[in-house]
Amino acid sequence: MTNYCVILNSRLEAFAQLLTLLVIFIIVITITYFSTRFVGNFQKEKLGRSNIQILETLRISNTKYIQIVKIGKKVFAIAVCKDSISYLCELCEGDLQLKTDSHNKNANAESFKVIIDKFKKDKPEA
Repeated sequence: MTNYCVILNSRLEAFAQLLTLLVIFIIVITITYFSTRFVGNFQKEKLGRSNIQILETLRISNTKYIQIVKIGKKVFAIAVCKDSISYLCELCEGDLQLKTDSHNKNANAESFKVIIDKFKKDKPEA
């Protein structure tokens, strides 16, 4: 009888430890989720009030980019390298052909739908 009680107590302790660990894990995940959301919203708000906008970026190589940057009301082309940033020229904003976000999202959604349909056609029927 005593042996049975010892086994039962050890199993209850193991279950209690597992339950405690699970609760702590859920608390840590919840804190991580909300702190990440807070930091993300803070950064988004901070960037939203900025007078500097990156309008477009073109990758030339792994560490070299050309960017069109709007600072205030002026637009510039710059070259961004691993260790330096170089001024290329000032651009006229009227000459730029900027794509809107809604246009890009629709184009991506349509192309994704086309890709999925293609895979569905290639899939053998069961």
